[in-house]
Amino acid sequence: MSADSLEKQLEGLKEDLLKMGTLLQEQIYNADLALLNKDMNLAQEVIVKEDIIDQMHSEIEKKTLLLIALKQPMAKDLRFIATALRYIIDMERMADHAEEIAKIAIRLYDEPYMKPLIDIPKMALIAQNMVQVAMQSFIAGDVEMAMSLVPMEKEADLLYAQVLNDLVEYMKRDPNTVAQGTSLLLAAGHLERIADRATNLGEMVIYMIEGRRLDLNVIARS
Repeated sequence: MSADSLEKQLEGLKEDLLKMGTLLQEQIYNADLALLNKDMNLAQEVIVKEDIIDQMHSEIEKKTLLLIALKQPMAKDLRFIATALRYIIDMERMADHAEEIAKIAIRLYDEPYMKPLIDIPKMALIAQNMVQVAMQSFIAGDVEMAMSLVPMEKEADLLYAQVLNDLVEYMKRDPNTVAQGTSLLLAAGHLERIADRATNLGEMVIYMIEGRRLDLNVIARS
């Protein structure tokens, strides 16, 4: 097989990854919007599209394994393909978190919110941005861009702590809000996990390019 053929297939792999990352960002956005606006139809759409994410994961996995078997890539190309395999696992799991938020939106559809949703949408926006940055840093092989996930992770953690404190105070004052408060806290927790997984993607980029193993979540909390 020619080097050009391998290069062409690697470009195709990048395109597939970008499509999956774009859909993931859309899923996060729509799940949050469904929760914020009590949009049952949009929540259902997120749940349905989870199957598309799963299918993309499966198809990319097959392509990468075939690429390794048939092209026998070496050095830099092999590291890129191996990282891509790990990327799609974390992206699929992030999509699962978005689906869970959509399910929470459906569960709370008939209930007036105990408080305006302010920090949760902020967390969702950060999560979307982190996915985008993680994808761009991977495609570009940009370590500095991967490191830029650290302050974003810090902000996500601070917002989660704020959501936790606010909801606990509401639940203490009014036990009738416990069920809803717990559901909203779970939604924030899913967004916090998406942010954590996005930093995992950044760690993979750094290892792929420099061979260094860094824990960006630990750095963000230092």
